This record gives sequence, C-alpha cells and structure tokens, in this order.
Amino acid sequence: MVESNNKLPKDFLWGFATASFQIEGSTNVDGRGPSIWDEFSRTPGKTLDGKDGDHATESYRLWREDIALLKQYGVKSYRFSLSWSRIIPLGGREDPVNEKGIQWYKDFIDELIKNGIIPFVTLYHWDLPQGLHDRYGGWLNKAEIVKDYERYARVCFEAFGDKVKYWLTMNEPWCISVLGYGRGVFAPGHGKPNGPGDASREAWIVGQNVVLAHASAVKAYREEYKPTQGGVIGITLNGDWQMPWDDTPENIAAAQHALDFAIGWFADPIYLGHYPPYMREVLGDRLPEYSDEEIKLVKGSSDFYGMNTYTTNLARAGGDDEFQGLVDYTFTRPDGTQLGTQAHCAWLQDYPDGFRDLLSYLYKRYKMPIYVTENGFAVKDENDMPVDQLLADKDRVRYYEGTTRALLAAINEDGVDVRSYFPWSFLDNFEWADGYTTRFGVTYVNYETQERIPKDSGKFLVKVRRQYDSVNSR
Repeated sequence: MVESNNKLPKDFLWGFATASFQIEGSTNVDGRGPSIWDEFSRTPGKTLDGKDGDHATESYRLWREDIALLKQYGVKSYRFSLSWSRIIPLGGREDPVNEKGIQWYKDFIDELIKNGIIPFVTLYHWDLPQGLHDRYGGWLNKAEIVKDYERYARVCFEAFGDKVKYWLTMNEPWCISVLGYGRGVFAPGHGKPNGPGDASREAWIVGQNVVLAHASAVKAYREEYKPTQGGVIGITLNGDWQMPWDDTPENIAAAQHALDFAIGWFADPIYLGHYPPYMREVLGDRLPEYSDEEIKLVKGSSDFYGMNTYTTNLARAGGDDEFQGLVDYTFTRPDGTQLGTQAHCAWLQDYPDGFRDLLSYLYKRYKMPIYVTENGFAVKDENDMPVDQLLADKDRVRYYEGTTRALLAAINEDGVDVRSYFPWSFLDNFEWADGYTTRFGVTYVNYETQERIPKDSGKFLVKVRRQYDSVNSR
C-alpha cells in the first residue's frame, strides 16, 4: 500500500517502454530501408534461437491494438523509439525522406495523444541504417555520422516536434559501443569474439562519436526548435549500481572504478565536462580526446539524466575486462549467499536497495532531474512455461514491488528529483541477441498468433499507479 506521505511529483510520467526494432516488424513495408540489426539478426549464429526481427510483435501493423492496451493499463506516457531507416531509408543527409514512414509515426503519435498518453520519443535505439554502415563505417566515422544523425534528428523535430515534448537522443551509448564494437555480440558485430575491427580501440571511438552526435542534435533542437516547440531533450544511459564486495579499500575503489566505466564514460563529459580520470589512467591514448570546441558542445547537452538500470553488482578488484574498468562483477557475497533472485539473464538479479542507491548517487553527482526510462526483469525460464504459469510472473511482481518502494523512498526520503518511471517492457519482444527466448514484457505475446495478454506484473503496476494517483489527489 502506498502511504499518504509517499507522493509522486505532480507531473510524474508513469508508463511503459519499447524500441522500434524490437516490436515493429514489417521490416520491408512502406519504404523502410534495412538497418544493421536486420542483417545482423538474419546472420546464422548471431541470435540464440536463430530468429530475426522481421516480425517481432507486428506492432507496425497492430499499433491501434497496442495503444488501446496502453489506455487500458492507464499509463500517463509511453516511451518508444523511431526507426531511422523507416524515416530516411538510406540514412544520409542527402538521402530522401520516406513520407510513408513519417506519416505512420504522425498517426501513431496523434492516436497516443487522443487517448491521453504523452509520447516520450527516442530518436536512436541501436538500429542504424545499413546504408550508413556500408557507405562509411557508421559510428566509426565521426566526420560523416555526426552530420547524418543531426540531419535525421532535424527531420524528426520538424515532423513531430509540435506534438512531442520529451526527446531522448540516444539509448545506452555503452551498449552501442561495447556490445556492437567491443564484444561483438550486437550489431554490427565488430570486435571480440570473432568480428572485424580493433576491439581495443573501436568501442572508445564509437562512444565519443555517439556523444558528439547527441550533442549536435541537442544544439540544433535548443537553437531552432525549442523556442517554438517547448520540449525537453536529453540522453539516456545504462548503468547499474556497483557495491563493494566487502569493505576493503581495494574493493571500495573497485566499485567506483566500475561506475566510472559503466556510467562516467558518458555522463561525466556530458554533465561535468571531462572523462573520469581513472579511464584515462587505464586506457591512455586509446581514449579519444575531446577538443576544446567539442567539450563546449558536449558539456551541458542534456536537460536531465535519463537512467536505464536493471540490477546491482558486487564489485571486486582484479578483473581483466577493460569494459568493466578492470573490475570483477559477481552476485555472490563473501559468505556464499546470492545478492537476490536470479533472472533468466545471467547478468540480472533482483536487488531493489541498489536502485535507490543509484538514484541518490546520480542525483548527488550530476545534480540533474532524473527520468527513469528503463527498469525490468526477465523471469527465469519463462519462455518454457505453460501460459497460465507464465502469466503469474511472481518474480517480476516481486521485482517491481521492490523497485517502486525504492523509487518512493528516493523521492520522499532522499530528496531525489525523479520525474518518470518506464518499466521495460510493455510487451514481450525481440530481445536482441537473445532472440525471443528472453521475455521482459509485462504483457505476454504469443509470437505465433500475436495475441497480447496482461501478466500479473502488468496488473500490479496498474494497481500501484492507481494508488499513487489516489494519494496524490488528497
């Protein structure tokens, strides 16, 4: 039960989140061009189940049904992403715009607003047009990609900015950089374990180019569109709370080092104007410098802190993974017990206190309002369960019980300025390299029939939101 002294801010945005490639399907419909995820997911061995995103949840076709379900859930807002290759099929600044793609998103946004749902729009959620990757190497080419992304952003501001007041430029630059160009497990598959490119350098280059593209789009929005459109714009970063494995000085330092590489890599330049010193210590000249002009562009280039977080790690000194700051992550405490309930994903356990601690850390360090743009749980072996058992997703309900309590405590007890909560995800969907084997949805999707059925977690979040509304109305 929500206590009367635990209130949410008056204009708090409560909703669900998705991404275009994970739900839309219809990859060759109405002029959409190919993205790097089309090619990557169709390549044998790249997804766990060998399946691609050609159909996903068919949301391009079933969008009215999806909006009706969002209205049934009573959400105040919906976070979704635009498909760059649906809007500019070849991607580049001299390439033609696809009016059918523009119109589809206009109709979608209008229908959301008609149903009382505020659109919260992500410009880029990993699905780079394949044409840009083929033409000049995509995110590796600073001179080209920054200009092409800025032009894409401008097309979106012009087409949708009269209705959209919340913009996210990029979703999770760490994943774009590390998983796509360092570990090679996401599109375009560069770096380790067996992809092209230099994993020791490419991820750091891509990270800087993503930030510069973000900042260029923000500058354009603030100077040319915000005065008449009046929205807010920022970036959303992934990063989980890092707890020292024990209270030894080396493991206390390791936890901060892990935060520096997971979050500070992007957040420190954007909000503080420089990289974390520890990153330069580890990487030396492999970490690209920002010029004075670039850092002037980057610093202050987000109106808020967009926060995607799922879990907490116990951090131990002595790891060998540079992408984790040479820190070893574990869920096993010194006494052998586990930190929390294990999810289907090896990297995820339930630990709500870490969610609260991360909110406080980010607010104290960066002093910006926080929009929680992703947070969720994949129940272990859920995809193999009978539907009636799958719908009774107790572990996910428990996860959200803990996280929503932690959210209230952070706001009301710790004084953190939190302005949204978007659980991931509205629907079971194409879960990137996991294919369809991992389910994060609060709504079950039968991928054969495309039937949608609310899970207990979806019903729980509806109930909690109504309790918040009741308390806030007193």
